[in-house]
Amino acid sequence: MLISESDLIIRSATVKDGKILCQWWNDGKIMEHAGFPHGLDTTIEKVQLDIERYNDENQVLIIEYRNNPIGEMSYRTISDKVAEIGIKICDLSKHEKGLGTRLIRMLIEELFFSNDYTKIVLDTNLNNKRAQHVYEKIGFKKAKTNLNSWKNQLGEFQSSIDYELLKGDYFSEQK
Repeated sequence: MLISESDLIIRSATVKDGKILCQWWNDGKIMEHAGFPHGLDTTIEKVQLDIERYNDENQVLIIEYRNNPIGEMSYRTISDKVAEIGIKICDLSKHEKGLGTRLIRMLIEELFFSNDYTKIVLDTNLNNKRAQHVYEKIGFKKAKTNLNSWKNQLGEFQSSIDYELLKGDYFSEQK
């Protein structure tokens, strides 16, 4: 996958990206919102093996801003014409710049137009108000709140919100 718009690029991760992905995934500050305040404790080799297994229905994507990697996105097919997506802007200096909104819109439009998905879902930690604001601004609707449904690395209960976006709703709201 390759999507570009002005100063942003979203592209399929390659084995060469294993080093930066490993660095991000092992950083507790970056991974804390996903329940891993100590990072994933993975290796470059393991990440590279995972990258080799990706296909057209399951990918990790690298986000580049002005030709520098700043984060990652992912998508996977979870049922017929339904994709689950995720995003992490790993360069913390790039937060609060509007990049997340632009990037999510780019991926949504690619999945709806080029890949013929009809619904996109995602979830976020109940405490991640910034992400919730972005998702709702784009048009995602809350589908379900999962209270105390999982524990993070520290054994603390966490809650999450499931969101969904239907193709017809997205494009009717963009007019």
